[in-house]
Amino acid sequence: ESLRTVFVSVGDRPLQVVSEPAAWTLPLTDIGSRADARERLAPLLREEACRPFNLARGPLFRARLYRLAPDRHVLLLVMHHIISDGWSMGILARELGHLYRHGHPGLPAPPLQYRDYARWQREWLKDEALEELLAHWRSRLAGAPQVLSLPTDRPRPPVESNRGALYSFELPLELTEALRALGRREGATLFMTLLAGFAQLLARYSGQHDFVVATPVANRNRPELEDVIGCFVNIVLLRVDLSGAPSVSELVARLREV
Repeated sequence: ESLRTVFVSVGDRPLQVVSEPAAWTLPLTDIGSRADARERLAPLLREEACRPFNLARGPLFRARLYRLAPDRHVLLLVMHHIISDGWSMGILARELGHLYRHGHPGLPAPPLQYRDYARWQREWLKDEALEELLAHWRSRLAGAPQVLSLPTDRPRPPVESNRGALYSFELPLELTEALRALGRREGATLFMTLLAGFAQLLARYSGQHDFVVATPVANRNRPELEDVIGCFVNIVLLRVDLSGAPSVSELVARLREV
């Protein structure tokens, strides 16, 4: 259902609306079998991937097939993040592979849909349960600094924007193995170990020993949700304490507990 969902505004609240299944034809673009077919394909893929979505009209899931030769094609799938997360991409790829090999029908109906999860969350997050969670986070975040004072090249803007850049790099295999070994010695996962290093880096640049790091979590805490496509991702705030100049082992232990 997530692939057929749109989001409309009712008053000041968003509401998810699931469209009924409808006939649909996979769009096909014939690139031709020229030697430069792949070079000609790249800008077409970028154009389709960057085409904006309309959350109220949809569709929020698009697909297009590009023919490079009679027996060579590229399938492009584009989904808005509001209906999917990283876990969902794995589900979609697995199910498409199954259908490609075995044909349709061939997939069991999921026991739950995303709307079931949304309804369950709304029914759960109220009254005593909501107050208990709020009390926990008020206690965890009491007195936490509002800003991480990093020495940036430009002053912090009065209004936050979404402008940014992406820098990618690879860690050498030897360093990765050393990080895994450190985690095994301290009873920590690789995520905890890398988080400790990231926290130390932020502390050195900012001069702060108390700050909050946000991290996404998959948020699929029930087996019935493992095969449901949807945006289950949530954000958890991790309060970092580097007071007392902890050693690497002590810092990893603190982050593990957090």
